[in-house]
Amino acid sequence: MKIKEIYRKFIVSLKRNPQSIPLVALALSFVYYSFNLTNISQTTALINAKHMGLSCFITMLFSILSFVCLLNAFPKRKKPNIFMIILFAVMTIIIVYCDSYYFGLIEKSTILINDMRLFVPKAKMVVGTHVLLMSITLSLTYLEPVIAKLLKKINTSIEVEDNGTIDAIDITDEE
Repeated sequence: MKIKEIYRKFIVSLKRNPQSIPLVALALSFVYYSFNLTNISQTTALINAKHMGLSCFITMLFSILSFVCLLNAFPKRKKPNIFMIILFAVMTIIIVYCDSYYFGLIEKSTILINDMRLFVPKAKMVVGTHVLLMSITLSLTYLEPVIAKLLKKINTSIEVEDNGTIDAIDITDEE
């Protein structure tokens, strides 16, 4: 019974703040990229192609700034801020472009992969996964109105037990 109540409270929380779903997706993609930054930086140092480091820098910078945009895009009890949503979308598209550029530079490199350089395929996988995660985040952001409508259809009301019938109270003037 306790798990059911926790689930109900979670759904009620999502009904009130459906924008938290894309925010969590953005946080997960940022954490994933950040935790694997060592492989990416080692690959950048090894390949050292043109604008490779800049694309990593832009990805990290815009990942952090996109949090600010997404948090300001859906203020409480107000209409969504369209400018912030568009700015978030532009930043996400730039992040995806920089990751794709980085992925392409890894593909073009003629580095021999051996046991000492296993970080290169890991960085390639991280960048590819980050593109996928950012695409999902952008999709969830634009599907937020649809998600909100679907969440509102879920019944989260609590059934209260009946305490019996209460007789009608006569309030007529009896003098």
